[in-house]
Amino acid sequence: MRTALLAWDYPPAPSGLSTAAREIAESLSEAGADVTVFTLDRSVTERVGGVALAGIALPPAGGLARLRLRGSVGHLAAPLAFRRAVLAAHARAPFDVVEATNWYAPAVLLAGRRDLPLVTRSSTPAAFTRGPAPTLRDRLDGWSADALERRQARGSAGLIANTAAHEAVIARAYRLSGRQPAAVIGLSLPPEIAAGARDAPYPEAEAPVRLLFVGRAEARKGFDALVAAVAILAAEQDRGEVPPFRLDLVGVPAEDLPADLPEAARRCLHARGRIDAAALAEAYAAAHAVLAPSRYESFGLVYQEALAYGRPVVACTEDASARAFVGAPDAGPLAAAATGPALAEALRPLLRDPALRRAYRARALAAAGRFTRASLGRETLDVYQRAIAAAGPHSW
Repeated sequence: MRTALLAWDYPPAPSGLSTAAREIAESLSEAGADVTVFTLDRSVTERVGGVALAGIALPPAGGLARLRLRGSVGHLAAPLAFRRAVLAAHARAPFDVVEATNWYAPAVLLAGRRDLPLVTRSSTPAAFTRGPAPTLRDRLDGWSADALERRQARGSAGLIANTAAHEAVIARAYRLSGRQPAAVIGLSLPPEIAAGARDAPYPEAEAPVRLLFVGRAEARKGFDALVAAVAILAAEQDRGEVPPFRLDLVGVPAEDLPADLPEAARRCLHARGRIDAAALAEAYAAAHAVLAPSRYESFGLVYQEALAYGRPVVACTEDASARAFVGAPDAGPLAAAATGPALAEALRPLLRDPALRRAYRARALAAAGRFTRASLGRETLDVYQRAIAAAGPHSW
């Protein structure tokens, strides 16, 4: 089967969507598919890991790059670039199916084609990652993005979600009819991450307690609750009520820290911004526990990475993925709500008790490795075949 996969970026770019794109592409290749990834983060064409990478970055002086800067209508720039590149390649050597994320609808202009069925794999909708829209222009811009995502999902011949809970959220968000073939397929971790995680020993030093956050400084990730919890616990640290701790913030630059952050909390925080894969592996290996108080995750790769390293995860009951991947195997404490006091209450026993940390570590290791490339590739190809059949007569 010949497959086109649309990606906003691709490794070594350090993002969740990038990691997912690589796992999908290489799992399909290992399952026997001929995979071409069209990605906007580069201009070169190369072959990596058995996958053909077609870089279609928008020339800075080009019309689509200028269009992309405009509100509302600018969301069509990337879909136009993807459509042009995919159809040109399709004319030379036909694809059997095309897959894309729902996030900002990169494949909306390919939806509904009978000769090239589209499968949408749903990440978090763009609406869930935006803050309040202060102006009419911002509201119109958000409405446009949401409408394009909804149109792509409804025009898809098949749909994939990472968890059953996320599948239900997507159906409500896009008001889907349920007519398309659909499946729930968990994402795998890159083999080198899984292997490195298995070999990473737990930190021997008990103080300071090393904590790790991997994500962006946004409300969906619970960053406000995280900062509030650190402020509470930093004050307790100064009073000798909890042992010394430090929290590394990966993906968060220093300028994203609140200006009114108490000095005691600021001393505990180390904003590291975006780092490469090797540095991220070192950060996981150095951590005693991982803080991931997200209010919503479509899947939660951070949960899977932390479990692979055998690190206790402090998450939040508001997120269904946290309840499934962290709470069910008791791989870490769940805060009752995404608030500073609730998160501090969940974290406090971990700071105080090394034996508790190691007990959670054992359960985290036992819960790791639920999803593999073999299952990801096999189950994805099954959805592709059903989508092709649903789109109409097609030969491959």
